[in-house]
Amino acid sequence: RNGKTIWEQRIGIVSTMTFIRHGQLGDTFAIADILLHHPHDLIHKAVGWLLREAGKKDKHALEAYLLEPESQQPRYQTMPRTMLRYAIEKFPEAERQAYLTAPRLK
Repeated sequence: RNGKTIWEQRIGIVSTMTFIRHGQLGDTFAIADILLHHPHDLIHKAVGWLLREAGKKDKHALEAYLLEPESQQPRYQTMPRTMLRYAIEKFPEAERQAYLTAPRLK
């Protein structure tokens, strides 16, 4: 976060759209990690949106990101609910429900 405004932080994640379009997802996941526990819902929505776009390009990469441990728990269990909902919006309903009904950890 480094003292930048919310808008500069949001631009940081949104600017990865060009990389996603070219199949380069690493920067999106790296910036998502930096913003993972940001307090503002506009950041949650932006990160979730870009994660969803990354998943459209490579669903397995998004699933790996969501399941990767963060503080010894799968990342999807610790990320803000809005971010998770946006990220998995295009998943089949049964998969979405599995993520959404799993225990939430903070």
